[in-house]
Amino acid sequence: MSRVVRIFKTLRNHWKKSTVGFCLLTYGGHWMYGKHCDNLLRRAACQEAQVFGDQLIYPNTAVKKATVFLNPAACKGKARTLFEKNAAPILHLAGIDVTIVKTDFEGQAKKLLELMEKTDLIIVAGGDGTLQEVITGLLRRADQASFSKIPIGFIPLGVTNTLSQILYPQTENKVQNISEATLAILKGETIPLDVLQIKGEQDQPVFALTGLRWGSYRDAAGTSTKYWYLGPLKTRAAHLFSTLKEWPQRHQASISFLGPTERPPEEPEEKPVRPNLLVRIYRRLANYWSPPKIEIPVEEPPEQWEEVQLSAVELTIGTQNYPPDLTRSLDSMSICIEPDTISKSEFIRFGIEKIKDPLQCPKDSQKLHASRCNIQLPQGTEGHFSIDSEEYEAMTVEVTLLPRKLRFLCHPSQKEQLTQTAAPA
Repeated sequence: MSRVVRIFKTLRNHWKKSTVGFCLLTYGGHWMYGKHCDNLLRRAACQEAQVFGDQLIYPNTAVKKATVFLNPAACKGKARTLFEKNAAPILHLAGIDVTIVKTDFEGQAKKLLELMEKTDLIIVAGGDGTLQEVITGLLRRADQASFSKIPIGFIPLGVTNTLSQILYPQTENKVQNISEATLAILKGETIPLDVLQIKGEQDQPVFALTGLRWGSYRDAAGTSTKYWYLGPLKTRAAHLFSTLKEWPQRHQASISFLGPTERPPEEPEEKPVRPNLLVRIYRRLANYWSPPKIEIPVEEPPEQWEEVQLSAVELTIGTQNYPPDLTRSLDSMSICIEPDTISKSEFIRFGIEKIKDPLQCPKDSQKLHASRCNIQLPQGTEGHFSIDSEEYEAMTVEVTLLPRKLRFLCHPSQKEQLTQTAAPA
């Protein structure tokens, strides 16, 4: 008993050291408990992946091949470690023949896609920038019609992972997010997503899943890192200083666009069964003795282009992928023209909200729906576009919607949720 009393007296006499020691001990215990929970998540994910690896493969069935495009620089240089510890073991245990392609510099993924051989899966391990490079390189290929049918998986390893919000359930645990995304790739459920083709006058086209932004909100958000020393106030400060440099802020352009188009029927994922020999012979004889009637071509009506002159604080052109409506009958992209008549306080408030949701469109904005559009900028216009969070020089561009162009692997619960949400409409 006297020993316990002496311990308490020592702690009381050295209360500062005791407080610091207690805080360090608590932090260390919490850190070790978090590591233990992460190991349990990894073990559970590997056990689930082992079920796929234990499945029998018939002699005439080839092992599924997957090509992984890994950006080691994503997540501030932590992407390679995150992938090797959380995603790679799951893929290997599932019995997949994995080829890992690591990118060393910006834009390399686009060039590597031109040399990629046929594969069963394409997996993007990185953030929004890596994903944008991969789909651009994929759709620039001469044989993109066949390669665009390859399912694409996305492992969120970047600082911004916009697409993962609709593909997988969201949690605050990084290990769980990566494990769930990798397991979803193994389960094989896919959803079709629209793609925007953005082409300048001379450059090759760039492709985007989210959209294009041009305006003051985008410019102000890009400068927020300069005010890192202000902590959580850096975004507010960036928008405030932006109003002090120039006000009102106007971006002028001319937009011509075509309206939405009807959605064609979706192609079946599985090829139809080939009929037997007798049925094929009968069909050929029937076509020989009674050839099909020659249809007289019908002239299509001229395209109805509309033109709008805009003066806006920001222009946003986005896909309808967030969230995707799997049952809609019209294909279109949304064009949001935000008025330049807002006050400085509204500019700062909307700018902070757009950090969380860059594609949100205020109530008083002009909204258009189009299948194609041309953005004509005045000569001498400076600034930059943001295309899927990547910066490009602002120029006159043509934007074309490619509906349901790519199929992305998703978690089964997310696909069921999207289907149920769209069904009542």
